[in-house]
Formats: sequence, C-alpha cells, structure tokens
Amino acid sequence: MSTQPFAVPDLFLNHHVTEIQCSAATAACTVKSVDVEQDQHVSCIWTFALDGSAARQLTRGPGQDSAPRWSPDGTQLAFISTRTGTSQVFVIDPAGGEARQVGTFPQGISDLRWFPSGTALLVCAAVEVDPDLRGARALGRKPTQKKCRPELAWRLPYKEDGVGFLLQREFHLFRLALDCGERSQLTDGAFDVLAFDVSADGSQIAYARTREGRFAHCNDLWVCAADGGRPRRLTAHHAIVMQPHWSPDGRSIAFTGATDEGDAEPVLWLFDVDSAVARPLCQETVDVADPVSMCWDDDGASLVFSRAHRGCHQIAALRVQDQSVTVMAGGDRQLSAFCATPSHLVYAVDHPSQPSEVWVMPRSGAAAVQNERQLSRLNPWWDARDPIETSSISFEVPDGRGGKETVQGWLLRRRGSTGPQPLLCDIHGGPASYALLDFDTNVYWHTLCAAGWSVLALNAVGSASFGREFCKRLAGRWGELDLPQYLAAIGQLREQGLCDERVAVSGKSYGGFLSAYATGNSGVFQAAVVMAPVGNIETHYGTSDGGYYADPFYMGSQPVFDRELARKLSPLQHIEKSSTPTLFMQGKEDERCPKCQSEELFVSLARASEVPTELVLYPGETHGFLASGAPSCREDAALRIVDWLERHVRHRYIDPATRAQPLATTA
Repeated sequence: MSTQPFAVPDLFLNHHVTEIQCSAATAACTVKSVDVEQDQHVSCIWTFALDGSAARQLTRGPGQDSAPRWSPDGTQLAFISTRTGTSQVFVIDPAGGEARQVGTFPQGISDLRWFPSGTALLVCAAVEVDPDLRGARALGRKPTQKKCRPELAWRLPYKEDGVGFLLQREFHLFRLALDCGERSQLTDGAFDVLAFDVSADGSQIAYARTREGRFAHCNDLWVCAADGGRPRRLTAHHAIVMQPHWSPDGRSIAFTGATDEGDAEPVLWLFDVDSAVARPLCQETVDVADPVSMCWDDDGASLVFSRAHRGCHQIAALRVQDQSVTVMAGGDRQLSAFCATPSHLVYAVDHPSQPSEVWVMPRSGAAAVQNERQLSRLNPWWDARDPIETSSISFEVPDGRGGKETVQGWLLRRRGSTGPQPLLCDIHGGPASYALLDFDTNVYWHTLCAAGWSVLALNAVGSASFGREFCKRLAGRWGELDLPQYLAAIGQLREQGLCDERVAVSGKSYGGFLSAYATGNSGVFQAAVVMAPVGNIETHYGTSDGGYYADPFYMGSQPVFDRELARKLSPLQHIEKSSTPTLFMQGKEDERCPKCQSEELFVSLARASEVPTELVLYPGETHGFLASGAPSCREDAALRIVDWLERHVRHRYIDPATRAQPLATTA
C-alpha cells in the first residue's frame, strides 16, 4: 500500500482513547476526536469485548460523553454527558437502547461512582455560592443580581486555568437515586470535594477535599457515613491528597499524595483505619502515573496501577504486606488509559510510532508484549502514513557536580532516514514531568520528521519517574543544571552523525522557560519556539493560579519565596542577549503561565535587537492550547511552529566556517 507523509491536518483524523472502565467481560472507553465543522472536540463511549468478539460505538453525542462507570452487576453504564448544555448524569443499557438522564444538577457535575447496591449513584456536583459571603452559608438568601458582577477574591486560590474565577461555586457530594432522580446533598461547607470513593459495603465514603480558610490549595483525606453524617478528617500533614481507594475489607485507604506544597511528584500512601495512621509505600521506587485508575486486587493483598518509570509506563502490582513490586506489563511506551480486571489488563498506548488503540493482556503468564492483543481499530488512517521511528537513547551528560550521569531521551526520525538532519530539541513541561508521547500534543513532531527533521525529547535532570533525588536536584537551579545536559545530548547526536549545526529549540510551560533561557545563554540554536512559558519567575509567583505555592518549592526556598533567586534564573534577565529568531505562542486566557509571561519576553527581545521575533496570542485559549485547544487553534499553532523552524533553520545559509560551533553556554 502506498503511503504519504504525516501532516498537520492529520490532527483532525485522530481518535485518542482517554479513559477505560471494565466489567468482567467488556471494556467501556472514552474516545476523543474532532468535529471539524463545529471546530470542537467530541468524545463518545465505545465498548470492546475483552475476547475481541465485538466492538461498538455506544454513544454519539451531541456534546461530550465521558467517565463511563459500570453498575455493580455489569448491566448498566452510567456516564457524564454535556448533550443538554451542562454536564449531567446519564445511564444506558450497553446491550442497546437510548441513554436516559438521571436527575438534574443546575451547575453541572464533575464525577460519579456507583453505590454497591446499584440503586444509587454518588455524584460530585457544582453548587452556586455568593463570594460576598466569604464562605459563610447563604441560609436561603440568594445573591443579588447586578449588572456589575465583581469577582471578589478572599482566599487562595481564587482562579484556575481552564475554569477562571473559582469563588462563585463549590463542589460537593450528592446521593442520586437511580429510579426517580431524587438527590440529597451529603457534604457542605466552604470547600471543594476533589475525589471520592465508596467502601465495598456501601457504609462509608472517603473523599479528598480542600481546606477551609485563606489557603485552600492544600487538601486532606476525609471520611463520612454514606448519608453524609459523621464527617472527620483523616490526614492533617499532607499538602496534596489525590484519588482515595478503599480496600475490599474497608480497613485501609490507598491514595497518592505529598507533604510539601507544590511537590508535583506525589507518592503512594496507605491510611490504616484502625490505627488512624498514614504511611508511605515504597516512595523511592513507585511513581503512580494515573491515580484514578489504580485499584485493589479482589483479595486486598495488592494494588495494581500504571507506574511511571524512566519516562515510560508500566502496569505494576505492589504487594502491601512486603511492599514488593511486580511489573505486569512494560515496554518503551506510555499509556493514556488503563484498567485491570481479575483476569485481564486493558490499556491504550501512547507512542509516536503507534496510533492510539485499546489493547488487552491476560494477567496470568509472562508479562510479555507477545501476549497482548489489539481490541480496537480506531485509527486506520495511520497505516497510510510514512512510519516514524522512535528510539530510546541514553546520553552521557554533566551532572552539575563535576561528574557525569546518564539520562534518557527519545529520538524521532522518519523510518529509513540516514545521515545528519536538522534537529528540533523539544523540552517537556513540569519540570517534574517527563516527555509525553501522545500524538494530539505533538502533531508537529510527526510533520517535521516527515519533512526530513529529527526530534529530540530528552528527560534531563528535574524530570519525574527517575527517582526523587534526580527530580528534586533541579530546585533552585533551573536552567543551570539542565541546559548543559541538553547541549551535551545534542553534541552526542552530532558526533554520531544524526544531526548537524541546524538545531532549534522549543517547549511549553517549563519547556517554554528553558527554551527562552537557552536562547539567552547559548549560541547553539538557530530558531526557538517558546510556548506558554514561565518567563519571569517573580511575576509568575503572583499571577499564576498556583505560582504562590509551586514557585517557592521549585526555587528550593519553601515556604518563603526567594525573589532574588527568581530574578537571577528568569529568562527575562537573559533574553536581551539572544540572537535567536524566536516565536512566542500563548493562550490569551492562560492562568497557569499568564500571557504577561510571553509579553514581557517578546517586548524585551523586540526592543533589544533586530532579531526576528513574533508573538501569537490565541483568544479564548488556556494553558492547554496546544493539546486541548480548539482544533483550529491546534492546527494554526502546529503550522506556525513548522513554518518558523523551516524558515529560520532549514532555509538559513550555513557558513562552513561555523560548522564546528562549540556546544557550550555563554552566560
């Protein structure tokens, strides 16, 4: 079969599996795609028989259908849908028929679970409140409707990226009767319920909720009776508590969490209900990639979860008694969704050389790739594209302490490519994250490789999933420790004949920080694309939705904010030395790295020299504009990235005398 190169418009063809929930014999999956005419993303529920015998698109919208949840007996599927305009609860018979709405929540819902009886659902829903009451209960009073609707901030956080102003609503738990849609509120107060689980006997609810008062970014583990009575706090020394999971016997609650504010590498904890003590489980070796999909084995002896390990994802089981970890499925890849049944592991793969599809593997036998079977065929168009080859490579780089260390990275090239090519060094966000491999975010990787480029996605110091010391070592050393590692990796690729002097840099969020920092501290890069960056750490502290607690952690000075160090490390202090043509890109409504971060860098560079520079702002878009923005925005952004790099790197005249340009910082 003849093939054609990947291109930016391929993003309109892609189907991405984002959630998997299993009954004994069937997987229900949320599949995200694009409605080109409406310029929006849609998501539908698909079901796949685990024996491979049947696949079916269960819902077709309109709107977005997500969060499929099987009833305890496996005969019904509850899910969230926006088909009526706001997110509401729907239930459908997976054997056929129309979905029916259960109850109405005027402000919409965020998540749901079944009670073990199968007669009711536990729902987390938004409740409108009056910010002028500063957390006090309205007691029947309704907010005065004014033409002027001021947004009062009386606590932190008061805004969130993708949401906006937070203090006009709270999220609380409700019991929703399946037969009549009657609902009863179970929690109340000036806080938000973030995640929850019902005990196996249906008598208790564990939930993570924010604290009341001035600093509500911290949250704790709580428990209450099934009717909402007797609420009590179980943890007090954690800053972060994520999705709780009751053990089958109700004696333990597993969750991921962290004790430091701003710590983006939470570890696995176990709360013992009898002793009222929380203890960490293998915190140095276990990094849970998806806290929501984690589950207990039926006997309560082990936790099964998707583990982030050295930039990849494994399906692992942790035996609670001796804290031993068994890898059940591995490979050089990542998983966008995962679910375990007593007999099977079901997952969707993210990899630049593979489309997003659903796979199944029996839990018995060796954890080998040859034991897995593909269940879905969502992206047949992928077969008609020139293959992209993705290699995991080890690089010897400076460790910042006078020695060397080995770091991992991904190199993408069109299959069959030979010799040196122009190279894009694409830097991941975080920094306590790792290079993400999904197609939706990185369509420009494939387009550039198809055009004869190589792409390097490195997991330099500061990256998560490589051990806590490796991750935390970057604190207070942004740019100083990791930029030399990127330059060393580029030098190794050049020595191996895989790239030449045509090198560009790009990145978003922390990747935007380091790509901007690199242009002012290195003469290596011929072009840069800086997306939604931290450009000025000092102003990011006060303008970002989470900067006031995350930046002190990342500067290594928590709980105080070291403004002098923040200024020293900020790209804004270095950008005027840059001679690199730089494109800045930003969602105009970004609250994580607000647009002022890009504007300060762009204006400073434009005023300082004749270096080509442009700023692109996307109205209505937030921090996730590149992966989850409107399809037209994602297309425009990817096209601009490719065009900028092609114009300023590939088509730039290279003087042979500069071919031996040293890979060293100049700051």
